[in-house]
Amino acid sequence: MPKTYRLTEADVSQVKKAREINHDKQADKRLRAVQLRGEGKKNEEIAATLETSSDMISFWVCAYAKGGIGALLPKKREGHHRNISFEDEAELLATFEERANAGQVVEVSEIKQKYQDLVGHVIGSGQIYFVLARHNWRKIKPRSRHPKKASNEAIDASKKLTLGSKN
Repeated sequence: MPKTYRLTEADVSQVKKAREINHDKQADKRLRAVQLRGEGKKNEEIAATLETSSDMISFWVCAYAKGGIGALLPKKREGHHRNISFEDEAELLATFEERANAGQVVEVSEIKQKYQDLVGHVIGSGQIYFVLARHNWRKIKPRSRHPKKASNEAIDASKKLTLGSKN
């Protein structure tokens, strides 16, 4: 038989106060579910009201019973979430910059592999593009043809005119 958590009037009033100061829509949904459960409603009724499953209601009530209000509120992410410092990124890119300035092609896959070797774990491709954007790198690719280049027919006609005047 699953464990049933009983919520007191003090719990319900605490949840109501938390709902008043909360600004997160999803957290409010979780808090409201716990509040309704404390007011004596069944999981199925709450689930129908909040348009979610009764299993989620059980999960939220259990989380509240074990961890209090903090278990229902969103977690704060703090600090920067980079693998290496800005200076280390610049040092890594400097080796590729020399090749790029010499006219050689530098591929993102090469930079990603060196970055992974440096940090010691696998990273997503998107992270490399964030690194490149942080250091103001941009994609520069040589054109296959000049935009104002004449058509092949015009070039051939010009050659015929030029060759014809030499004869």
